[in-house]
Amino acid sequence: MESKAVIKALGALAQPSRLQIFRALVVAGETGLTPSALSESLHVAANTLSFHLKELAHADLVTQERVGRNLIYRAQFDRMNQVLSYLTQNCCEGQACLTTVATECKC
Repeated sequence: MESKAVIKALGALAQPSRLQIFRALVVAGETGLTPSALSESLHVAANTLSFHLKELAHADLVTQERVGRNLIYRAQFDRMNQVLSYLTQNCCEGQACLTTVATECKC
């Protein structure tokens, strides 16, 4: 992964509401969440939520799928794992210091 893509992802997450939204989508897993469910559970106004979801999608951290009349947002686990891998790639000068659980999601 290129540093430019990592900076874009980290920049998108460097805002409290977007971080909260992304974490909620990670918890939801492959099922994902609708904007209304996110708005209700996180107490974020719909228009504000839409802006934040667009920023997360632009950074390739979330995907959007239309299912009937609903939009379903899901965390992009592959991208999340790539960012984590980039951040820990040369950790501890090659010595084992982190477990796989700390650096990768098997979702």
